Amino acid sequence: MTAMTFDKAAALAAAGEAAPSVARSEPVAETAVVKAAAPGVPAAANEGSAPSPKQPGRAGELLKGAARAALPPLIGLAVLVGIWYLATLSAGGSLPGPVQTWRAAVTLFADPFYSNGPNDQGIGWNVLSSLQRVAIGFGIAAAIGIPLGFMLGRFATLSSMVNPIISLLRPVSPLAWLPIGLLVFKKADPAATWTIFICSIWPMIMNTAQGVMRVPSDYMNVARVLNLSEWKIFTRILFPAVLPYMLTGIRLSIGTAWLVIVAAEMLTGGVGIGFWVWDEWNNLKVEHIIIAIFVIGIVGLLLEQMLIAIARRFSYE
Repeated sequence: MTAMTFDKAAALAAAGEAAPSVARSEPVAETAVVKAAAPGVPAAANEGSAPSPKQPGRAGELLKGAARAALPPLIGLAVLVGIWYLATLSAGGSLPGPVQTWRAAVTLFADPFYSNGPNDQGIGWNVLSSLQRVAIGFGIAAAIGIPLGFMLGRFATLSSMVNPIISLLRPVSPLAWLPIGLLVFKKADPAATWTIFICSIWPMIMNTAQGVMRVPSDYMNVARVLNLSEWKIFTRILFPAVLPYMLTGIRLSIGTAWLVIVAAEMLTGGVGIGFWVWDEWNNLKVEHIIIAIFVIGIVGLLLEQMLIAIARRFSYE
């Protein structure tokens, strides 16, 4: 009896230890079945949590930004073309419309660099000739005007001497200097370059001198204490501080030069966009004149944007 009772107690004890282990193993097996049923799904998703909202893609943000930047200019151009079209209707056909001008532009720019002699060249050669005159006159004006502006801003006595001359000559129309250029140079091409020079030099002189005068006095006091030479004062103090003013003067000068060259070439003749406009007027090709207006505006805009990009690149505190 005792042995049998001991065997039953041992069997019951063994069954009691096995039962909890089986009960503990059931949830593990159940979890494994859930994971196996949804392979590759995160555990949070299997537990029934809500998925996170999708973030907008970077491509969508770039498209929206591009649309916001491009839509207003496009609307403005559409309004301009609409006004132009209405003006052609009221003019009774004497003013070419947008469609007629577009067709003429397609024909004109099919071969912009043809050359049938000195007086019959494509619009591309005329634009390049005008840019060449502007580059020469503007370059000479920069070589003289920028150093002179530094000197006027640096030395008060010299500024007092030269400022009355600048105040007297600056308001004179650039075209008033054209006959002087024809008288001195005896040729139309250098006379037009002279006109570009005389109209480009004033903004560079005045802006550069103003920038030098606005350099903080503490900088110059430090230069005196350190006994710096004029060259080091120019390269280490003046030039970095005056550079934004100088670039502003250059931007104003190039815009004025491009405006003046068209009028100067109308009067002097030769090859150039101004002469080309006047020649097309004599040939009664009004649509070509409208095309030239757009070309002059686009070239001037590109020149200005190029100088703005340079100013942003080299301007610093």
